[in-house]
Amino acid sequence: MTDELILVSQHLCPYVQRAAISLREKDVPFERIAVDLANKPAWFKAISPLGKVPLLRVEHDGQETVIFESLVILEFLEETQPNPLHSTDPYARARHRAWIEFGSAILNAIGRFYSAPTESAFRAESGALSAMFDRLEVELANGAAGPWFAGERFSLVDAVYGPIFRYFEVFDRIGDFGILDGKPHVEAWRKALHERSSVKDAVAPNYAQRLHAYLQAKGSHLSEIIRQNDSTTALPQARSA
Repeated sequence: MTDELILVSQHLCPYVQRAAISLREKDVPFERIAVDLANKPAWFKAISPLGKVPLLRVEHDGQETVIFESLVILEFLEETQPNPLHSTDPYARARHRAWIEFGSAILNAIGRFYSAPTESAFRAESGALSAMFDRLEVELANGAAGPWFAGERFSLVDAVYGPIFRYFEVFDRIGDFGILDGKPHVEAWRKALHERSSVKDAVAPNYAQRLHAYLQAKGSHLSEIIRQNDSTTALPQARSA
């Protein structure tokens, strides 16, 4: 009997996107529902021990299992669903898991970057984030020749980094922060992921607008840059006669 899968989501969460990409790569049917984490419904609180998304609700043989934490969900899908994204080689698989963890660290660094309250903190976080991508550039340069992390085969590492690079589609519209400059392998990988159907379909069409609004409301230094950009590009008000 085929499992019935429900992915409990939030519109901007990159960890939800990981699971959505994996499910689409596996060509597994699933339902997706979004919750407002600022006003969590009672049913969500009852089944989410950490109060976070994603959750995967799995109906199997008349019983429901709720799985939380994105990495656990990804591993569960590898064990139970077709079209595996992990390598069968234990050494390659361990390496991939390590770089998936590095991807989680990058997401944390991205959060610090867009939340930095002052210009000096913003510049420090920008430099730290750029250094992390420097490490990734070296790994890609020494690894298989693209387009994906493992060469010609799309893997779980790719599913994890698709949501990471999506942030930069919005960052690049705000300003030139130079975080990915001088990293041709990273840029090539970013481009390939941008064009992948599963990565595109992991968010709603209005994702960029939602993220921009979220960043604008953060009260951070990046929010101030957005405010300055908006004031610069705003049309002058027409004067009354």
